[in-house]
Amino acid sequence: MKLLSVIIPVYNEAPTLATVLQAVRAVPLDLEIVVVDGASTDGTREILQREEQRGDLLVIYQKTRNGRGGALREGMAAARGQIIIFQDADLELDPACFPDLVRPIQQSEADVVFGSRFLRGRPNMTPLQYWGNRTVTGILNIFWNARLTDAETCYQVFRREITSPMRFDRSDMSFTVELTLRFLRARCRIAEVPVDYFPRSHQEGKKLYWSDGFVSLWVLVKYRIKWLLKES
Repeated sequence: MKLLSVIIPVYNEAPTLATVLQAVRAVPLDLEIVVVDGASTDGTREILQREEQRGDLLVIYQKTRNGRGGALREGMAAARGQIIIFQDADLELDPACFPDLVRPIQQSEADVVFGSRFLRGRPNMTPLQYWGNRTVTGILNIFWNARLTDAETCYQVFRREITSPMRFDRSDMSFTVELTLRFLRARCRIAEVPVDYFPRSHQEGKKLYWSDGFVSLWVLVKYRIKWLLKES
């Protein structure tokens, strides 16, 4: 069994995909790479078909796009590593930090590790992205008595066995928040490790929008009420 399953959701990432795959392959860990393509139309599929010939990729080609969360869920179902990590197909986060992110789990210091963009100070974000993240993270911490600094991070690392019994609802960007809430509800030990962040603009292909923040807030409130009613 591989140590680490790297799940990469992709949708129209032709300009950066090969570079990201190269960076993941360079990580000095025993890993498998699972790529889930959300019906790309910009040449991404053709790149993946070429990369597959190297024999070290498992590629899932969706017939219709099912959101970032849907892609991650498909990747999680196919993963066979002991530990799972998410890696977006852009160049905002560097896979070279994988060993640091995996280490607390290997050393039994945590069940889950988040790569936080805020532990080294304010990251290079637009005011809307920054305050949106601060709002979501702050409300989550209040609702669940947590102390996270980056609840919406891409880098969520966890033992595969933790999520095997979980059933998920979200298939959009808010899947990250749902997964975090389920970790907290399961009383997982969550550690945070600082990571560097190199944001890209919407002109460069960024797919996060202001409306995603409102959906994440709605998910926070929805699950808080839902689980409170179950426990009452």
